[in-house]
Amino acid sequence: MANTKWSVDKAHSEIQFKVKHLVISTVTGQFNDYDVNLESESEDLVNAKAEFTAKVDSITTFNNDRDNHLKSDDFFNATAYPELKFRSAKFEKSGEGIYKMTGNLTIRDITKELTFNVIFGGSMVDPWGNHKVGYEISGKINRFDFGLKWNAVTEAGGFVVGSDVQIILNVQFVKS
Repeated sequence: MANTKWSVDKAHSEIQFKVKHLVISTVTGQFNDYDVNLESESEDLVNAKAEFTAKVDSITTFNNDRDNHLKSDDFFNATAYPELKFRSAKFEKSGEGIYKMTGNLTIRDITKELTFNVIFGGSMVDPWGNHKVGYEISGKINRFDFGLKWNAVTEAGGFVVGSDVQIILNVQFVKS
């Protein structure tokens, strides 16, 4: 069977992350400049290949001071490491419309194998005749594993920024 190529529909997709701040609340951010490509034999993701890149300079938490700090060498170092990348190695079906996607995530030239949960949201032809599919992708990384090591300790002994970062992608693809 021939592979189908899918391109991300950025108008209907978002790439977000969430991290604890002061251990009492969660800060949400996103990448605005990214690309995601998917190649599969069908809407069923078994044997699919996915590639993701995000421009670090496009990070936003809707706070300029925090965004500039995240782009600095304390965190991502957007000047030296302008992109983060993910390339899938395998998709495994774990239930009806539920998958495990394993691949390599690279941040600051540090590459780690990770597994993400993928939920198939459905398939539809839009009013303009475009065949679309949607997926929710989620996982968690430890930011220290990727050299994002800045932190400070509060007077109470807690850390300003949590070590675990939730990654959430809600993506819609259009058949190429």
